[in-house]
This record gives sequence, structure tokens and C-alpha cells, in this order.
Amino acid sequence: TEGRGLMEMDGVEREVGPGDAILIPAGAWHQIRAIEPMSFLCCCSPPYSHEDTFFQ
Repeated sequence: TEGRGLMEMDGVEREVGPGDAILIPAGAWHQIRAIEPMSFLCCCSPPYSHEDTFFQ
């Protein structure tokens, strides 16, 4: 992770930043919002499926 953001998972929000790793359990509602320019690596298992994504 580079930069900082806010990670919300199942109604709990926390700040994330450089060096952080996040485990999202299967079926957990989640979103991440950048609070400054940020980039991160996302690894998904099982593989990501666009049909499971909801954009608001």
C-alpha cells in the first residue's frame, strides 16, 4: 500500500496506509476510499468476478 485510505468492512471503518495488509473474509461487505493518492495490490482467492461487484 502506498498512500492512505479508509477501509470499511461490515460497518467497521479504519485507516490504512503504507505496509498494511487486509484480509477480507468471503462474503464480507467492504469498500476502500483514498484520502490521498494511493495504490495497492489486490490478490483474490477464489478469483475476482466482475458480476459480484456493485458500484455506487
